[in-house]
Amino acid sequence: MSAVLLSISGLTKAYPGVVANSNVSFDIEEGQVHALLGENGAGKSTLVKMIYGLVKPDSGKMMLRGSVYTPSEPRAARAAGVAMVFQHFSLFEALNVAENIALGMENPPRMRDLATRIREVSETYGLPLDPYRTVGDLSAGERQRVEIIRCLLQDPKLLIMDEPTSVLTPQEVEILFQTLRKLTSEGVAILYISHKLEEIRTLCDHATILRLGKNVGSCVPAETTARDMAELMVGSAFEAPARAGRALGDVALDVTGLSLPAPNEFGTSLRNIHFTVQQGEILGIGGVAGNGQDELLGALSGEILSDAGAIVLKGQPIGRLGPVARRALGLLAAPEERLGHAAAPDMSLTENALLTGAQRENLMSRGFLKWAETESFAKRIIEAFDVRTPGPENAARSLSGGNLQKFVIGREVLQRPEVLVVNQPTWGVDAAAAAAIRQALLDLAAKGTAVICISQDLDELMEISDRFCAVNEGRLSDIKPTQGLSVDEIGLMMGGAHGMEVSHA
Repeated sequence: MSAVLLSISGLTKAYPGVVANSNVSFDIEEGQVHALLGENGAGKSTLVKMIYGLVKPDSGKMMLRGSVYTPSEPRAARAAGVAMVFQHFSLFEALNVAENIALGMENPPRMRDLATRIREVSETYGLPLDPYRTVGDLSAGERQRVEIIRCLLQDPKLLIMDEPTSVLTPQEVEILFQTLRKLTSEGVAILYISHKLEEIRTLCDHATILRLGKNVGSCVPAETTARDMAELMVGSAFEAPARAGRALGDVALDVTGLSLPAPNEFGTSLRNIHFTVQQGEILGIGGVAGNGQDELLGALSGEILSDAGAIVLKGQPIGRLGPVARRALGLLAAPEERLGHAAAPDMSLTENALLTGAQRENLMSRGFLKWAETESFAKRIIEAFDVRTPGPENAARSLSGGNLQKFVIGREVLQRPEVLVVNQPTWGVDAAAAAAIRQALLDLAAKGTAVICISQDLDELMEISDRFCAVNEGRLSDIKPTQGLSVDEIGLMMGGAHGMEVSHA
């Protein structure tokens, strides 16, 4: 039996109005991949922040290798052998790999020596990196390698990973898993946070489940079904999305020869994109992050203008129309970045409901806000999508990521769009909430809406989409029926293994 590396005993952390962690206790052993599971708002983020020195617990204690462990800041955690790869990368795009890694070191060596060390470590762990490449030119998977190598150069004993596969192709996920298995064979412990439960079953030795801030149990993932783990997380049974039989209608959206320059130095150009979506159809668009997904959503939503005829909504060219005009015609969109793009952080949920619902929900009259109607709309969203919040007067930033995501998606769904474009609809959302969002998209399609779902979650796309394609370096692959597609085929499509000719399906 392996020795205990980190022992957590009775950790508690409260904020005004909410107890984030309540008397949490569990052990992580050397060489173990230990999953931390829980729905959104369960307390996972607060717990790992305490382990990494970003948050100080109110009570309880931690022991690292038999000694009291009280990190006052991340620097102290790193010095003790605890490293963390965050879900959102903290890299400077204009600097090269070695320069970015040097910024995270207390006493970086000479750049030439650091570059040599980066090459050695990256090749040892199967994550090859060129230390002199500019980060802005790297794919999302390569950027994650920079973060991992930065941690490995610290010789960690515990590596915390938050949603590490959300930006990777299936082939890159397998490479990452090989790296993590090599680390555990050397005695490194991994604390692994992910909402991808089949991934947890494949990789993790043990799992601790948090619910409402408390440790409510543990399991051996390989011996537990994904459904059972999900139900442990939420405390009750939930229904998996059910696809109702539906007949497809006329073409709702026709995109022809959509080409646009990159919006900035590190953006992606869109190159001769063609596709159609019919009423009642869900088109899934996969791809590794940074290959043009944001630019495609911007072009479809009207935030980025194109040639008038490049985008046609129910027979009407809309390429030169902005977002407000497109919304009036029935094309709605929910972008990936929920806080700051999809929602204004400091505005209340009522005000955020108004931002996109003013026109279609008739929430203004002669330039004046109809406040009661707007508040009623916000309450309908909260109720229909089980958004956990004290009320519509609360600011968007006060919600957990998953609850804000439910609000953003619900706000668009309840406006009865003709076409709905969503990017990463279940990003960072727990299994039950993800199932609810996917069911809402399926129900919307069943009522005749054409849905375009851009996502890096392949399980999601396979579950809800009728046809699938992938975006790579601003180009779309051939569009194929989802049924019968293999993981290898999908991975190749995401990696760009397709011809220049794109089917106009």
